[in-house]
Amino acid sequence: MHVLYRLQVGGLENGVVNLVNQLPTERYRHAIVCLADATSFRERIRRDDVDVYEMHKRPGQDFATWFRLLRLFRRLRPAVVHTRNIGCLEAQIPAWLAAVPCRVHGEHGWDVSDPDGSNRKYRWLRRLHAPLVHRFIALSRELEGYLRQRVGVAAGKVTRIYNGVDGERFRITGSDPLPVGFRAPGNVVFGTVGRMHGVKDQTNLCEAFVRLCAAHGDIAAQLRLVLIGDGPLQAACEQRLRSAGLGERSWLPGSRDDVPEIMQALDVFVLPSRAEGISNTILEAMACARPVIATRVGGNAELVDDGVSGTLVPASDPAALADAMAGYAADPDLRRSHGAAGRQRIVDAFGMPRMLAAYAGVYDQLMEQRGIAP
Repeated sequence: MHVLYRLQVGGLENGVVNLVNQLPTERYRHAIVCLADATSFRERIRRDDVDVYEMHKRPGQDFATWFRLLRLFRRLRPAVVHTRNIGCLEAQIPAWLAAVPCRVHGEHGWDVSDPDGSNRKYRWLRRLHAPLVHRFIALSRELEGYLRQRVGVAAGKVTRIYNGVDGERFRITGSDPLPVGFRAPGNVVFGTVGRMHGVKDQTNLCEAFVRLCAAHGDIAAQLRLVLIGDGPLQAACEQRLRSAGLGERSWLPGSRDDVPEIMQALDVFVLPSRAEGISNTILEAMACARPVIATRVGGNAELVDDGVSGTLVPASDPAALADAMAGYAADPDLRRSHGAAGRQRIVDAFGMPRMLAAYAGVYDQLMEQRGIAP
C-alpha cells in the first residue's frame, strides 16, 4: 500500500505510478491510499486490479483520518506500507498499530515550507517516527545525509534509490505540439515542466527570460519560452511576460498530457527551483537529449554534470540564469554536445529497470526478514 497525500500530477506521484505499472504483476499487488484525494492522474495506472482509497483528510491534525487508516490497514492486511514525504509520515502510526509487518518511508524532496531541511519541527517529527519505520528510502545523496546526520537514522536503515526514467518513451518523436512558429528555423526554445508553485520558482525563469531578451536584442526575436504546468504562479508569470512585451514569444498552456512530445520540441530544458529532491523532469529532459540548466539545489548536482551535460546556477538568481541561457542560445554545437552527454548518462545510471530492481530489492528483503514470501 502506497500512501500519498494526493494523487496528482507530480514527480513523486509519477514515480509511484511507474512502480505500480511496472513491478512484476505475478509478485506484487498494489493499493494507493490518498490522505486527501485523487485526481484524474489515477487514469495513468494501467493495471485494473489497483484500488485507490481517498481519506479526505481535513487540513491540520485530523485524528479521524488515523482511525480510518487503521481500519483500512486491518481490513486489507498489507505486507508493506510505503509512505512518502513528511505530509504522510504520520500514517506510520496506524500502520504500526495495525501490525503491518514491513513499513517503509520515502523522502522525495523538501516540503514547500522547509526548502532546505532546517525546520526543527519537521526534523523532530522524523526522529520521533523513525522507530516505527523499518526502512527509509532517500532519493538523493543530500536527503540520505540529512536522514543519517541530522535526523539520526542508522545508516543500515537508509537506502538511496534514484528515480528512473523510461528512456524509450522519451525517445519517441511525434507531431510538434508547440504553437505555430515556435519551431521556426533559427528559433531557440527554452522550457520547463512542473507544478507552478512557490518552491518551483517559475517566476525566476520568467525574469531571466525578460533579461535575456532585453540584453540580446540581436537574437531576442528568435527566443521562445514554454512553461508547462498549472498552479498559483501561472497568472503572475503570464502577467510578467505580457508586461515585458513577450506574450507572443511565450506559451503557458497549463498542465499537459503530451510531455514527451513537448520535451522533444524544446532546445534547452530549465529547472529554476529553490529546492529539489531528484527531479523527474531533469531525467526526462536528459532522456530526450536536451541540455539542462538547473539551480544548484538538492539533488540537481547529482544529475547534471556541470559543463558536460548542462549548467548549474545559483537559486533565485535571474541574472545568472539569463547568462546561462544566453550561452546556449548562441551555441547550437554546445546544445547538441550537452544533450548527447545527458542522454548517455540516462543510459548508464538512471534507467527504469535499475529503479524497479532497487525498490523490489528493499521490499523483498524486508519481507524475507519477516518470513513473508512475495
